[in-house]
Amino acid sequence: MDSGMECTLNKLANDTKLCGVVDTLEGRDAIQRDLDRLEMWACANHMKFHKAKGKVLHMGWGDPKHSCRLGSGEWIESSPEEKDLGVLIDEKLNKSRQCTLAAQKANCVLDCIKRSVTSRSREGILPLYSVLMRPHLEYCIQLWGPQH
Repeated sequence: MDSGMECTLNKLANDTKLCGVVDTLEGRDAIQRDLDRLEMWACANHMKFHKAKGKVLHMGWGDPKHSCRLGSGEWIESSPEEKDLGVLIDEKLNKSRQCTLAAQKANCVLDCIKRSVTSRSREGILPLYSVLMRPHLEYCIQLWGPQH
């Protein structure tokens, strides 16, 4: 699958991501050649990409937002944000939406704990908080809240 690729190809389980700099026509053409290689590889191995799930995420201020296609002339839809391994990535690498979603999930868990547990003792609440709520707040904290 990696043979002859010009751009960066990331694979994890059944996800494939192709990344490259597309600020010039040469960059756009390199991405398109790699997409064509991926489609040929899939055909040769009697596999298919789920084309409806494929998205293009344009990043950066100077991105000319070139279109790409996978296979026989089907354009890949652009998206302003995508989730990658549970982390929300948007076109400006803004982390506020990721933080908001994490806080919302944690608040839902906290509400559930408040409704379900009658005892408000520290011994009862602290383990529930640590196991059920805290992971939502700490998920990928290195990405959206790095220490300098």
